[in-house]
Amino acid sequence: MEKLEIRKMKVEDIPWAAAVEKENFSAPWKEDSFLEALEKKENIYLIALIDGQRAGYIGMWTVLDEGEITQVSVRKEYQGMHIGRSLMEALEEEGRKAGVASFFLEVRKSNAAAIHLYESCGFLYQGIRKNFYENPREDGILMHKDLETVQGT
Repeated sequence: MEKLEIRKMKVEDIPWAAAVEKENFSAPWKEDSFLEALEKKENIYLIALIDGQRAGYIGMWTVLDEGEITQVSVRKEYQGMHIGRSLMEALEEEGRKAGVASFFLEVRKSNAAAIHLYESCGFLYQGIRKNFYENPREDGILMHKDLETVQGT
């Protein structure tokens, strides 16, 4: 892999992130959704760059000691380069610094690659949200990771 850098998302990254949402998701976030999320200081949004070019992003809302991962997305030409894993690891570290003890996410039942990534990052199956997604209608799998359990503290 070329030079990977992960940094906090900036307002000027939002149009790019919204375009990647359209590429990768059937119900993409719009620019105003990213802006609203980015304006809340407790939320954490990161961008991965390969040789200075934006390659992927990840976002998390935090409430008290819980973090809900809202997106993990990598541009198609950068997929398979472990950028998603690097973003997950960086987000976990940023969350840990912010006092997050448990992470949650949901993923389309058919998204085997994402499920594999989350499992390999220590996320466990928690349940199903029936018919959670649209276009097409599909169940969402709920997953979680408890840092205390993982660290043994």
